[in-house]
Amino acid sequence: MAETVLLVGCGNMGRAMLAGWMAARPNLNAHVVEPDAGLRDQAAALGAAAVAAPGDLPTDLAPELVFLAVKPQVMPAVLPDYARFGGASFVSIAAGTTVATLRDGLGAGAAVIRCMPNTPAAIGAGMMVCYPTPEVGAEAKALTAALLSASGEVDWIDDEALMDAVTGVSGSGPAYVFYLIETLAAAGAAAGLPEPLAAKLAMQTVMGAGKLAADSGIAPGVLRQQVTSPGGTTAAALDVLMAPDGLQPLMTRAVEAARARGAELAKG
Repeated sequence: MAETVLLVGCGNMGRAMLAGWMAARPNLNAHVVEPDAGLRDQAAALGAAAVAAPGDLPTDLAPELVFLAVKPQVMPAVLPDYARFGGASFVSIAAGTTVATLRDGLGAGAAVIRCMPNTPAAIGAGMMVCYPTPEVGAEAKALTAALLSASGEVDWIDDEALMDAVTGVSGSGPAYVFYLIETLAAAGAAAGLPEPLAAKLAMQTVMGAGKLAADSGIAPGVLRQQVTSPGGTTAAALDVLMAPDGLQPLMTRAVEAARARGAELAKG
């Protein structure tokens, strides 16, 4: 028998997840609640049964999982409409929305999984980190992992407090990499390269280096050493990047700022 899931919200991340699910599991019985007609049509085109409001769902619907893919600021108003699915596990991808907040709307004993995805999930290259409450059963956890893996890598943590650090590294991390591409391209242009060529070099270099690091099985630090000849051009650049006020302390401050902001948002 096909598994049944309910997706609440089919914006960019919700739609990316749904596309991955339906590609990996064509027989998945997927239902979507999405008030926007255009997004609802896109969900239907992917093979889901899409409705505009929770009251339009089948009265006998009994999903194993309910994915909550709405903005954190509207989550409290949305949750009570789904408390009736008490037999399901609820998977939230809303940053900064704690288990306590989710249970305020779903009920004190709700089985909840907090998940922090990132935008590369849209191309199947995301990183999803999940925290399950003790009420989440093994089958629900396995189904969650199977569905999320269609969008990239999945890992689990057993301390909800770590979700803010996860947000700082992988949740917000793609923006750091996008900015690295921007700055590397700008540096190339400042060195005299035509801007289109500088942009191409930066993009391909970051993509290729990331793929090499992922596929080679060699630690990034070792890869760095392998391409750094003593006294060479790469060493000259790394003397700047690895200085006491270089990239590492800057990145540490950036991740800490994101982590701290996530903690603030979690406190409301």
